[in-house]
Amino acid sequence: MRTPIIAGNWKMNKNPQETQEFLEAIKGKLPESGVEAIIGAPAIDLNALTWFSKDEPLKTAAENCYFEDAGAFTGETSPKALSDMGIDYVIIGHSERRQYFGETDEDINKKAHAILKNNMLPIICCGETLEQREAGKAEDWVTGQIEAAVKGISADDLAKSVIAYEPIWAIGTGKTATADQAQEMVHVIREKIASLYDAATADKVRILYGGSVKPANVKELMSKEDIDGGLVGGASMDPESFLALANFNK
Repeated sequence: MRTPIIAGNWKMNKNPQETQEFLEAIKGKLPESGVEAIIGAPAIDLNALTWFSKDEPLKTAAENCYFEDAGAFTGETSPKALSDMGIDYVIIGHSERRQYFGETDEDINKKAHAILKNNMLPIICCGETLEQREAGKAEDWVTGQIEAAVKGISADDLAKSVIAYEPIWAIGTGKTATADQAQEMVHVIREKIASLYDAATADKVRILYGGSVKPANVKELMSKEDIDGGLVGGASMDPESFLALANFNK
């Protein structure tokens, strides 16, 4: 049985004071079991998150990292340092990182290996543009991203990792893939993992949907067989909204 995940991705929002205020607002209100709640925050906010998560059922995620542990890489974040801080997950391969910062499939694969080596887990993002979907290329594009991202990763490590399917046309646009569209692509991803590894591994990997997930549509999305949770942007930045998402099954 795969434990559902509700993972917030704050992107480049909130300062440490605002983070503290958010954490105070959700204190004692997250589910103790049955759902894994995660907040992915900017690096400047991670210290506050890790302190809070020691006493609360909240997991922490960095929004990115480099693929080397240390060195002359000005402005980058060390995966070893994140692990030493107590970070649980790192989001990699988000479409904004690919689009705005030129990250390649090879970069994302290197980062996945570095994250796992440092005893954290990657949340590997994938997704197609509207043009690719309309041209009938969405499945090939997304499965190609997955195959490149997991190259050289063991079945045991992949089984613990998380994949997030985020159609680019549904991120921050207010548009949402229908629950059936999301389920269809998530199932394709799971089938691709089965072909690369085996059915048992594919059955263990948690695959999230991301793209305008909010309290109003989370239950329908979560009712689908292959969808194991949501990677949530804007709706994760308001405490009451995040709590509603994390407590979707109550």
